[in-house]
This record gives sequence, structure tokens and C-alpha cells, in this order.
Amino acid sequence: MEQIDILMATYNGEKYLREQIESILNQTYKNIRLIISDDCSTDQTREIIKQYEKKDSRIKVYLQEQNLGYLKNFNFLLTKVENNIYMLSDQDDIWLPQKVEKTYKFLKQNNSDLVFTDLLVVDEKGNEVNKSFDKLMNLTKKIKKTVGTYKLAYLYNSVTGCTIMSKKEQLNKILDIPTNSKHVFHDHWIALSVSINGKVSYLEEPLIKYRQHGDNQVGAKHTIDKFNKFDEIRNHFIDVKLGVFETYVKNPKIFTVQLNKLNEKSYNYYKMLSKKRNINFRNWFLFHKLYKNENFKYYIENFLILNIPCIVRTFFNNRIQH
Repeated sequence: MEQIDILMATYNGEKYLREQIESILNQTYKNIRLIISDDCSTDQTREIIKQYEKKDSRIKVYLQEQNLGYLKNFNFLLTKVENNIYMLSDQDDIWLPQKVEKTYKFLKQNNSDLVFTDLLVVDEKGNEVNKSFDKLMNLTKKIKKTVGTYKLAYLYNSVTGCTIMSKKEQLNKILDIPTNSKHVFHDHWIALSVSINGKVSYLEEPLIKYRQHGDNQVGAKHTIDKFNKFDEIRNHFIDVKLGVFETYVKNPKIFTVQLNKLNEKSYNYYKMLSKKRNINFRNWFLFHKLYKNENFKYYIENFLILNIPCIVRTFFNNRIQH
């Protein structure tokens, strides 16, 4: 039974932290090493994790002296991986008892480089809200259609980071994770890199209670809800994709030659769209290539918003007025 590294980045997580740590320490798979990096918490988080470090030799704690931010803190943790297999952990979830054991067994059976799973959505008190996060977010069909290909996490991320188990040997491609983009996070970059350079598998079973509270509440306010004008929504759509593809262009090492060319074309495509205010007839084939694996509703909505905004703008404005 090989040892598995579990990486947890903490910041002001005192409210739910004990429950999460206990759920990890009480896994049916016992040979784990829990590595925690605290990013200058101002609550009781540091005291909590130091208490657990004293009680359980499987825990290693790092206390950052300067605030790194979420991405750089996970980047730091990835440099501390020693074992062949590692997992990612949030500070406020609850792992089901067989999460490590079942994911590890699935990774070995499928000879995978990375495995991710579904999640059980719970509220802040741990009460069930939804049996499947992936179905709730309309990700399941996309995942099944694209798993095993780069398309799984190319246009946007379909892999929830706290469900990931992956092999250390893939880290030479992944590190250092880009930390200057607000649209490409650590789990996105890891999933994308391994989907291009290794084998990714999906275990369609919820093995974690994914706690939703405050600003991260599923189905609550989305970013676009703060916009009252159609052009603000469209600009947001474009800015997000520009941020994604700019990150890809600036960090070419994980991509194949063909994908690097596609990254350049896609970045230029969204730059062009940002200047087209009413209708666009250029590079529709590129839009289709990028979006063809999405569900029909998502495909049509994005096509209309991005390429024929004059039509959608009229309907949107009429809806607002009424």
C-alpha cells in the first residue's frame, strides 16, 4: 500500500477545518501524508493545524510568512509532493470515508495519470442539496464525451480540483502553474496538462461532500447576474476567453505544436470579436471547432451572443424594459 500525498491550502478556514481534517485522517486508506500550507490566516486556522500536526505524524504543516494568494499557495504545495501519487483538498469540504481508497483503486485499474470524480453538494451544515454536482452544472455529458481528450478542459475547466488524484510524474509539465490569470486556476491547469500529456479518467461517483456556503453557493449569484446591460455580459464572455487563451499562449510548454497554433488562432478570434459590435461572419468554423462538444443550448447561446449580438441585444433590452 503506497503512501499518498494530500495537499491542503488553508486561509481563515477555522469554521469547517476540523471536520475536513478529521474526514481525511479517518479514511479507510490509511497510508497518507497530509501536507498543509497556511497562507497567513488571521483566525484560529494556524492553531488548529498545528494541534493536528502534533497529534498525527502523517501531517506536515507549512506556515507562509507572506501572503501568497490561492494559486501560489497550491503551486507551493505541489513542489512539496514526495510520493508517486497526490490529491488536492479544499479546507471546508467533507471527504467520504472511502474517497482515497476508491479513487486509488480506479486509477490503478485504468492505468490513469489522473482521476477525478463527481461530488455530493451539501449546504454549510452538511445537509444534502444535490446528489450530483456534475449533473447540476450540466457537466456530465460533456465529461463523458471528452474525457481522454484535450477537449475536457480546453475551452473551460470541467474538473473539480478537490476530486483530483494524479501522478507526480506529470508535475514536470504542470509546474510552475501560471499565477497571473484570474481565469485559469490550478485545477484547470492540472487537468488540461494531464489531458494533453497523459491519461485522464472519470469516476462517476460522488466521493466528497462539497460544501456550499457564502460566496461559493451553487446556483446562487453568477458573475453575469451583476450586469444589467447585454454588452456588459458579452464583454465578460469575451474577456474570460481572452484571459484563458492569453494564458495558453504565454505558457506553451504543456501543449502540442498543433494546439499552440490553435491557441494563437483562438486568442486572435476573441480579440476580433471584441471589436465586432453587431454581427460577425469571420471564422465561424473556428467557433464550431471550439464549441462543438458543448450541449446544444450552450452552443447556440454563445454563438448568438458572440457572433450575432445585434439580435440578442434587442431581445435582452426588451426583457429588461418589461
